[in-house]
Amino acid sequence: MKNFPPVVKNLLIINCLVFVAQQILPASALHFPLQGWISLHYVGTPYFRLWQLFTYMFAHAGIDHLFFNMFALWMFGRILENVWGSKRFLFYYMVCGVGAGLTQELLQLAGVIPPVPVVGASGAVYGLLLAFGVMFPNMPLFIIPIPVPIKAKWMVIGYTVIELLEGIFSYGNVAHFAHLGGMVFGLMLILYWRRHNKDTNGWTYR
Repeated sequence: MKNFPPVVKNLLIINCLVFVAQQILPASALHFPLQGWISLHYVGTPYFRLWQLFTYMFAHAGIDHLFFNMFALWMFGRILENVWGSKRFLFYYMVCGVGAGLTQELLQLAGVIPPVPVVGASGAVYGLLLAFGVMFPNMPLFIIPIPVPIKAKWMVIGYTVIELLEGIFSYGNVAHFAHLGGMVFGLMLILYWRRHNKDTNGWTYR
């Protein structure tokens, strides 16, 4: 079904299955460390493993965390996959997720943010948000609780500013800079594609 393309569908399923597994198999470094294995740990700790740069984006900290990420994946991802094709969409999604993880690790190494484990698809999802704003800048979107539609480009700019300010002034338990990292890696990849594909609009999606 074109409105529910295969990569988005499978990503939704995988994320939900991993979340169920997280609830069934408790996170404990002394027993069965499922979340300990798949969370992204600081590279300076003995718990870090290279595969965590991939696996962390399929784990979530709670049902609300999972719901909002999967809703955004469905909302923006199905449109982008239908435009780009499944292979390019999946590559973009993974680059944004890994890029977000690398951003988190680098800023932890630099001492900008505290070294804490990270989970969630948010970095990859913010990359999708960035791509949607670049691809469809003038598409009107309704954002709760704002009562009027907002163009996609202004939504992207707004979320970017919010994440930057939150990251600087109130880091809390949210990886704001990882979100921004997903957007930056996504933008770099889109600009690379735009530069190296020669159709009339500067884009080739398939």
